[in-house]
Amino acid sequence: MRKNQNVFSSLVAARRRAVSRAVHRGWRWMRDTGAVTAERPGPYRFRRIGTGTRLAFPPGTVFGEPWIELGDHCVIGEQVTLTAGMMPGLDLGPDPVLRLGDGVVLGRGSHVVASRPVVIERDVFCGPYVYITSDNHSYDDPEQPVGRQWPRSAPVTIGAGSWLGAGAVVLPGARLGRNVVVAAGAVVRGEVPDHAVVAGAPAKVVRRWTAAAGWQPPLRTPAPVPVPEGVTSAQLLALAEAAGRPDPVRPAE
Repeated sequence: MRKNQNVFSSLVAARRRAVSRAVHRGWRWMRDTGAVTAERPGPYRFRRIGTGTRLAFPPGTVFGEPWIELGDHCVIGEQVTLTAGMMPGLDLGPDPVLRLGDGVVLGRGSHVVASRPVVIERDVFCGPYVYITSDNHSYDDPEQPVGRQWPRSAPVTIGAGSWLGAGAVVLPGARLGRNVVVAAGAVVRGEVPDHAVVAGAPAKVVRRWTAAAGWQPPLRTPAPVPVPEGVTSAQLLALAEAAGRPDPVRPAE
């Protein structure tokens, strides 16, 4: 009896492993096939999808595509929301409303919601669950539910080369300069100068670089050492593997 039970258990386990492998293979196929590119736009009709740009599958909410421009070589993660207009089906005029420059990265679960112009300039990198919007609820009338009051809207610009940490929020009217760092969870409004680090809610400048003084306050960690020119990926992999191996045991003298 025990032998039969062992055989049955082994068959069940083997079947579950096979089903698990099949599910994962199918999911990888769906992710690859469902990804949106210029060559395979799927159901979306963006104003522009640049060369090398890829929207991962599954996407988040996407509408207003005729007013959305995506630059070259953008990476847009899974479950990312991209919307132009308050709701689908609106005529937003002749000009784009949401524009991503070349090389923009939007992390998984991020939202970019635009009814007024939102411009994310080239090489902006966003961590997961970043929220960027040109619209915010108003609460002027104390007798009406906040969600039923007409929102306040203002354009948003995020300067080239900036980095937005996980969970950062960029509110209507924000204007971020070039190479700005937004700490994880920060809530940004108003104007942020070039080469600044902001943190908190509301976000405040906590560090800034100028040509005259460098970084103030000074950085607490040394600058990373760049990879020397001519080093191949195989050589880097070999170095990483060597660094991960324990030192050989030396014989006792």
